[in-house]
Amino acid sequence: MPDNNGYAVFFHAQALEALGEGIKPYLQDGVAGVHIVCREVDTGGALVKMTLDARTTAGDTIQLELLVPTSMVLMIVSARTDEAFGFGPRIAVEVARPAGEGSGAQVEVKAGGTASKKSPGKLARKAPPKSVKPAASKPADAPRKRPKK
Repeated sequence: MPDNNGYAVFFHAQALEALGEGIKPYLQDGVAGVHIVCREVDTGGALVKMTLDARTTAGDTIQLELLVPTSMVLMIVSARTDEAFGFGPRIAVEVARPAGEGSGAQVEVKAGGTASKKSPGKLARKAPPKSVKPAASKPADAPRKRPKK
């Protein structure tokens, strides 16, 4: 897999035992365990179809299709590097003291990990929200009163 795209298919231990010597030429051993690296995986149906890149004894490149029952597959991991995915770098933030404890001073932690205190007088205070009385509502099944004439 020269372009680092594809899938790693992991199997249950009993599946590897049941498949025996026939599966061993396709297996790779890695940090996460024994798995098969393949270009495509089709999980629709009773069998998992894996398309593998392989070489013949003459050195020719061929594509193999390996099919196993879905119950034998433990996990399929995608190994794609062709597009950016995820979030940007994270910055470690330390919490010096939870807000609301002590003398009322709040602590801000900057990106570099340094803390600065703000006294309660220097903090911007928000105005309390205006209270809005909800409209009086009647239950839907309450009887309606007729207006007097």
